[in-house]
Amino acid sequence: MKIKIIKTLLLPVIILAFSACRNASEETEITSEEIQQETAQLNLFFEEEFQKDLADSPMLQTRLGIKTNYDSWDDFSHLRYADDLKKARQRLDFLKDEINPEALEGQAALSYKLYRQQLENEIEDYDFRLYNYPVNQMFGVHAQLPAFLINMHKIDSVSDAKAYIARLNKIPAVIDDVIKGLELREMNQIMPPAFVFAQTVEASQNLLQGRPFEKSAEASTLLEDFRSKVEKLEVPDAQKDKLILEAQEALLTSVKPAYENLIAKLKDQQQRATADHGAWKFPKGKAFYENALKRTTTTDLSAEEIHEIGLSEVARIHKEMEDIMKQVGFDGSLKDFFQFMREDDQFYYENSEEGRQQYLAEAKAAINKMKGHLDELFLTQPEADIVVKAVEPFREKSAGKAFYQQPAIDGSRPGTYYANLYDMEAMPTYQLEALAYHEGIPGHHMQLAIAQELDSLPMFRKLGGYGAYVEGWGLYSELVPKEIGFYEDPYSDFGRLAMELWRSIRLVVDTGIHSKKWTRDEAIDYYVQNSPNAESDAVKMVERHIVMPGQATAYKIGMNKILELREYAKKELEEDFDIREFHEVVLTNGSVPLNILEELVVEWVNNKKA
Repeated sequence: MKIKIIKTLLLPVIILAFSACRNASEETEITSEEIQQETAQLNLFFEEEFQKDLADSPMLQTRLGIKTNYDSWDDFSHLRYADDLKKARQRLDFLKDEINPEALEGQAALSYKLYRQQLENEIEDYDFRLYNYPVNQMFGVHAQLPAFLINMHKIDSVSDAKAYIARLNKIPAVIDDVIKGLELREMNQIMPPAFVFAQTVEASQNLLQGRPFEKSAEASTLLEDFRSKVEKLEVPDAQKDKLILEAQEALLTSVKPAYENLIAKLKDQQQRATADHGAWKFPKGKAFYENALKRTTTTDLSAEEIHEIGLSEVARIHKEMEDIMKQVGFDGSLKDFFQFMREDDQFYYENSEEGRQQYLAEAKAAINKMKGHLDELFLTQPEADIVVKAVEPFREKSAGKAFYQQPAIDGSRPGTYYANLYDMEAMPTYQLEALAYHEGIPGHHMQLAIAQELDSLPMFRKLGGYGAYVEGWGLYSELVPKEIGFYEDPYSDFGRLAMELWRSIRLVVDTGIHSKKWTRDEAIDYYVQNSPNAESDAVKMVERHIVMPGQATAYKIGMNKILELREYAKKELEEDFDIREFHEVVLTNGSVPLNILEELVVEWVNNKKA
């Protein structure tokens, strides 16, 4: 540090003494060798820091197909926040002091900009580190742990089975850290509203149903998962039986008391929970929410601006829906048409196993049909395949309507489109097509699988993501098939519009709840009055808004930006515009903030024009 101070003091003298020389050489170009050296140093830094993060995260290791710490969980303690802040500051200091961004080009320059921005945001957001609900109906730890074991922990050997049992036995430590975090948040006036507790308690209790927790013909969710995986091992039956008995013991002596402790804590906090639903109730709640919107949308749009965009989009889409209503010859108002779409049996499969299988088959067919048209739209296409699954029974009641799980980076697991078929009335057939395109192809699967397979990107860019980019692409991907002749059934096209409408309403309702102090009932009513979706959809969505402030604004803001950039490129390039090249720019740089995406598209346009 002393050397740096001396250099700073001497700098003005040097400048005065050699001003004439500097003027003559100030435009000296950086050599290709310097660019290579700086890029190599930066990429080495990215890899070393990623390896440190990977070593600290057994769960990320498992997701990547690595079994180094296969018997362990991540650190769920609130104490890690201070360590993460220290790490972020050290990394930012390195970028500032040791890397010359002027000697970087292409992906290296973009990686530097993205990583530095992430670190600066992480440091800035430290004050809001407790402003979340670790146990909630959308993604709480209580559901995350069993879902992780079921979906991520493969058992290919006896040692893998032993690691699964070890993870069961380490759940009490995780839950204990989570409970301490809940208590700390309550001390800081951060606690979920009352309705959240009933759902999380029920979901936690569901995990303790069946053998070995109670006398039952059916095994519990985790025991059945473990048993079915172990049964496939090529080892003696006696060894399989021994492993299953060990798992039962871990479930009874570790998992059961841990979840009972969590349930007791949730019931305790439930007594003090209120019906205040918005982030405005937090200390510095307004500042937190505006920051959450900034991070989610990667824009500087205010809550009021986002609210107004939502109102405008709702009005536009209603008009397009009225056009379809006329096309199909419906006699009545738009609200009447919404009611017809909600209630007519022709738009729903039976609420039975047969109906669920029929839905999954249709979703697979829609994705397979789109696969045959990818060459019209894309240059780069993913190697990873995609499968369609129903959300597992243990979490289907509280999970979202549909979601995508990206493939394993080593190719050992395909991408998965999960459809929640718990309530078939919430999954109308007229939305089936658009939902499959959003979550599958050309939506999240194209985007996330391609990003993982790009050799030119450091791992933090392959695995990271920006909601406005990711979900904006997903919503944009619902529209693209229409432009190449899909949605031949006008009711399916109505379904596409219904889903875009839903995302537009989100802008209105999210800001309504967290900025304008709307009640839960007011928010639900706005959805019901302005969309054809089932009321159960509206309830789930509003409850999602409440526990994830700002998150749901990503979709429509992101889609609007992608469409805006496409129109800009079309206008600038005219007959030289190629949709495949535009998608190449959008997808082959990985997930980026919207302002960076704009820079990339403008650069592509300028290069083509040149």
